Amino acid sequence: MNMSFLQELFNNITHRDALLRRRSGESTTPDHGQLVAACQALLESDGEASSIALASRALAMYRRLPPTEKERFFARLAAEFAAEPARIDAAYADYREARDNTSLQALFEACEPRRQELFRRLNLASDGTVELVRMREDLLALLRDHPGLEAIDADFAHLFGSWFNRGFLVLKRIDWNTPASILEKIIRYEAVHEIQDWDDLRRRLDARDRRCFAFFHPAIGDEPLIFVEVALCKGLPNRIQPILTGEGGGVEDPEDADSAAFFGISNCQTGLRGISFGNFLIKQVVQELKQELPQLKYFVTLSPVPGFRRWLEECRHDESLPRALRETLGELDAADWQRAAKLEAVVKPLAARYLVHEKNAHGKPLNPVARFHLGNGAELHRINWLGDVSAKGLKQAAGLMVNYLYVLDDIERNHENYTANATVASSSDVRDLARKARKMAKGESSK
Repeated sequence: MNMSFLQELFNNITHRDALLRRRSGESTTPDHGQLVAACQALLESDGEASSIALASRALAMYRRLPPTEKERFFARLAAEFAAEPARIDAAYADYREARDNTSLQALFEACEPRRQELFRRLNLASDGTVELVRMREDLLALLRDHPGLEAIDADFAHLFGSWFNRGFLVLKRIDWNTPASILEKIIRYEAVHEIQDWDDLRRRLDARDRRCFAFFHPAIGDEPLIFVEVALCKGLPNRIQPILTGEGGGVEDPEDADSAAFFGISNCQTGLRGISFGNFLIKQVVQELKQELPQLKYFVTLSPVPGFRRWLEECRHDESLPRALRETLGELDAADWQRAAKLEAVVKPLAARYLVHEKNAHGKPLNPVARFHLGNGAELHRINWLGDVSAKGLKQAAGLMVNYLYVLDDIERNHENYTANATVASSSDVRDLARKARKMAKGESSK
């Protein structure tokens, strides 16, 4: 069967449906009630061609909803498109009586919220996947004030986890020859170290010692899901500014490099938050680089430490800590605090304590970047004083940056220990700094 012919036919049906709506005056702003009715009609449809047209119509209506109407639509989704209790009770009674696979499957189907089938049908539309990702982005913005909508988010996460699994992802290298439409998105989505202009982007992509890789998904087209920037170096880098400016920090000939430094990893789609791409990306990029440059020995990050400066402020006002320690931290308020050598002797050990021992409510490291890399099986290898002296770096982390080291033979063991016991794999230097911080907190000499 000619699938391109069928796709063209479905697109023509959708286009014709849109023309009919415009002619009938349906181009005016809809309300959430009209969209709910369109969703009900989609669930009741039993023909593929009509379902595609209905899905396209529903998504077009959603795009035109004002923010308040979107909020009301999500509330209706939570209340009216959930699983049906009576159906669950009946299916459970059948399973309890029969105890066979058929009744078990019926119970599974009864427990599934109707929203999930609705989302699957909306995905039939052209660009349906993209539209659903945008819909979840709108939903995420509402969750803090409307926790009752979390069940809808769980449905999105469940479906996206399947739709965006590793088997569907395509790794592509991004370079100066990549289409401009994609390069513009790289500039827009860079979340770690802002790309200033096209010249800045060219420095990051076109130099011989730079690499950039991104994951794409066939249903999303030229929208990157996540990308990583890499600098090829001799030795492990400890400062980001030379890498960003291109004035040092790299090598002239890639064959001279012994280290690949991941200095920027950016998730591009807010609507895919919580869907894991980064661990797959790093591991596959390591394989790509090893194949291109087999002499590479070290795969390491140069990572920010967001939230550390705020945590230092909490330490500064923690009266359980020695007064001398708190007074030293007070010197961070000075305009030229970077020149104070004794601050380095205090801040680096505290950073080790923060990254190794400070945990969130789930027992994981407090720092989100640490959670990401440690969860991927990396080792907390080195803490770099004044690694990022940009305004952002000073504000977020008192200028600190961290190297997380990916040792291929240790990744699986580190990942398992972290997942099972929240164990932070760290180098002897970091462990020494953490012990020094413990002594400092007790007012003991670190010597």
